[in-house]
Amino acid sequence: MDYQKILRDLQLKQYKPIYYLGGEEAYFIDRITDYMQEHILTDAERAFGQHILYGRDVTMDEVVSIAKSFPMAGERQLVMVKESQDMKEWKPQAEEPEEKQTSPGKKEKKKVDHMASLTAYLNQPTPSTILVFTAKGKKLDKRLKVSKLIESKGVVLQADRLKEHQMPAQIAAMARERGLRLDDASTTLLTEYLGNHLDNVSNALDKLRVVMPEGGTVTTSHIEQYIGISKDYNIWELQKALINKDVLKSNRIIEYFRTNPKENPIQKVLPTLFSFFSRIAIYQSFTDKAAARSALGLYPAAEAEFRMAEKAFSKRKLELVISHLRDADRRSKGLDNVLTEDHDLMKELVFKILH
Repeated sequence: MDYQKILRDLQLKQYKPIYYLGGEEAYFIDRITDYMQEHILTDAERAFGQHILYGRDVTMDEVVSIAKSFPMAGERQLVMVKESQDMKEWKPQAEEPEEKQTSPGKKEKKKVDHMASLTAYLNQPTPSTILVFTAKGKKLDKRLKVSKLIESKGVVLQADRLKEHQMPAQIAAMARERGLRLDDASTTLLTEYLGNHLDNVSNALDKLRVVMPEGGTVTTSHIEQYIGISKDYNIWELQKALINKDVLKSNRIIEYFRTNPKENPIQKVLPTLFSFFSRIAIYQSFTDKAAARSALGLYPAAEAEFRMAEKAFSKRKLELVISHLRDADRRSKGLDNVLTEDHDLMKELVFKILH
């Protein structure tokens, strides 16, 4: 289920007996669990009716035992198991065959279901209990028998990390939630600089909310001033300068990197450039550009750059660029490199890419 739908149902107090919140994007999981902890119970009910457990510390039998109990005060209780992926019961070996002695000299293999207690509970859940499992980085394992029961009785969130082309709309939506508006240039800058890491986007927008008036429009100047992202001298502007074969701007940017090494270390710049040019090579290999756009998850502004790069670099040149990047990465780690400083490596690399 979509996390927005889950939040809307929670706001309408339409609760389910069980929730499994898993997947790669921790931001969506945190949004839902934060709302649950803050709004399902009142302050008075929370003292006795909110149970926050951690997967590494509990067994499924213990969780079910708490879920079966009734709230000491109020109409319901919240039982939340964070990091539930650490519970041995969720792991595939939980249902592997186990040998059992049936008679002297004979053994019988019996399949053990360590989820039996949860299965039994879900067949008759306690009406006043909301049971929540969070599993960051792990989806619900469909191989477990209990999975179908969880899906039918409750809510399953599969929090996938967003694709690049989905980020501008997501960033704009997150800004609106904070009473902010972003102009197109600001949305593009945040998308390019922060990528698809929503926690980083959230932190940046929270900083802007503190200093911006409600309903104010965020510009690239605000982002540069309050977030520390330069609109003119960043890795994304370097990429644009390289595909435009702009020698002067490329060298100005790497000189800025030299004077701001903490913001733009070579260990950050090289992998980003490698990913960028590798993706251009993939884009170039497609004759069907719609298929390329879908495969790479490109949003319109990014695809415009890829089209420009495709014209600027032949397939052979892209192979050389990727080879130069690998060489620079190896040398930046001290391999086959004794005296060359990071800045000189970057100057040499930019020269090779542009010529």
